Amino acid sequence: MHERNSTKIRLTAIGLMSGTSMDGIDAAVLTSDGMRIFSHGPAHERPYSHEERRIIAAAMQAAAELAPDAPWPPAIIKADEMITRTHSEAVRQLLDAAGLSASEIDLVGFHGQTLVHRPEQGFTLQAGDGAALRAALGIDVVDQFRKADVAAGGEGAPLAPLYHRALVQASNLTGPVAVLNLGGVGNISFISDDHELLAFDTGPGNALLDDWTFARTGAAMDRDGALAGAGRVDTDVLAALLDHPFFKQKPPKSLDRNAFSLHRLKHLPVCDGAATLCAFSARAVHAALAHLPCAPRTWIICGGGRCNPALMRALAGCLPGAVRRAGDIGWRGDMLEAEAFAYLAIRAVKALPLSLPGTTGVREPLTGGNIHSSFWTGSKKS
Repeated sequence: MHERNSTKIRLTAIGLMSGTSMDGIDAAVLTSDGMRIFSHGPAHERPYSHEERRIIAAAMQAAAELAPDAPWPPAIIKADEMITRTHSEAVRQLLDAAGLSASEIDLVGFHGQTLVHRPEQGFTLQAGDGAALRAALGIDVVDQFRKADVAAGGEGAPLAPLYHRALVQASNLTGPVAVLNLGGVGNISFISDDHELLAFDTGPGNALLDDWTFARTGAAMDRDGALAGAGRVDTDVLAALLDHPFFKQKPPKSLDRNAFSLHRLKHLPVCDGAATLCAFSARAVHAALAHLPCAPRTWIICGGGRCNPALMRALAGCLPGAVRRAGDIGWRGDMLEAEAFAYLAIRAVKALPLSLPGTTGVREPLTGGNIHSSFWTGSKKS
C-alpha cells in the first residue's frame, strides 16, 4: 500500500476470484473501511481458455495426491505461474476498460485458485504468487486468505460471509436472510435478525453438473438448464447421493470440489443425469435447514447457479421463504465473490477478523492473509 494511503479510512481495492468452476477470473473494484461498503466500482471478467482450464485441471489432479508438506510437482508449478499471469492480465484489463490507473487502487485481494482443500489435515492450497503479482502490477497485494484459519483449526471456508453480512446491512433487508452462493461448491451465509452469522458449505453447486455436461456433450456447462429441464430426476440415484455423511455433519464444515463423484449416474441418459444433479444441488441446500436456527425469510442466490433456470426452479420448489436472485435486489451476482476478496483484503490490512467461530469453526475471531507491501507497517514484505 502506498505510504500516503496507509492511514486512509476508506480504501479502494480490486478483488479477484477464480472459482472451482474454472470458467475464468472475476475482478471487481470496491471501496470500504472494512466494515461499511461505500461504493461498488467497475468489474471485469477474464475467461480462461481451454488450455488454461486444462492446466488447472491437471494441477488439481496432482494436488489431490499431494501430501501437505511435499514439494510441488511440475503441474502445480505451471498452474501457479499461469494463475499469477492471468490474474495480472485481468487487473490490467479492468483498469484499462475503466480508465483507471494503478495509483488509484490501494490494494488487490488475490484469492488464487484452490487446487485442494483438506482442512481436516490442516491443508489448503491456493495457486498464485502474491509477491509476483505485486511486482507485476505495482499495487500492494493480499493473498493466502485461508491459511491462518486452517492452521488455527478452522475450516478455512467459507470466507465470503462477512461481506454477505455487510451487503445485507447496507440493503436494509429484514432477517433472517440466507445468502446462497452456488459456484462449483455451494455455501450458505445465514444472517439472523441481530446480524449474527452462521456459515458453511452446503454441498455441490455447479461442479458436478458442469463435469457431467462436459463429459457427455463437450460443453462447459448446462447453459440455461436446457439438459436438466429436458430430463427426469432419478429418485433412487438422488437418494443415494443424499446419503452422504456430509449432510448429517454439523457445521462448521467445508468441501473440496471433488468430494462427490459421478459414478452413481453413469447409467443415466444425459438429460436425466443433468436433472438429477440439479435436484441434488437443491436438495443439498434443503438439507442445510437442519443446521440453521430457523428457516430464512429470504434466500438470495448468487454465483453461476442463479443463471440456471432448472436449478432455480428446484430451489424454489424445496426451500421455505422467498427465493430471489442477487440482481433482484441490486447486487452483482457474478461479482460477489470478487467483491468479497476486495473487502477481506481491506479487513486484512486493518487487522480485522476474516473468519469467526460461526463461519469456519475457528476458536475466536481471526484475521489473516499475507500482505505484500513495501510500506505497510508490520506486513509481510516482498
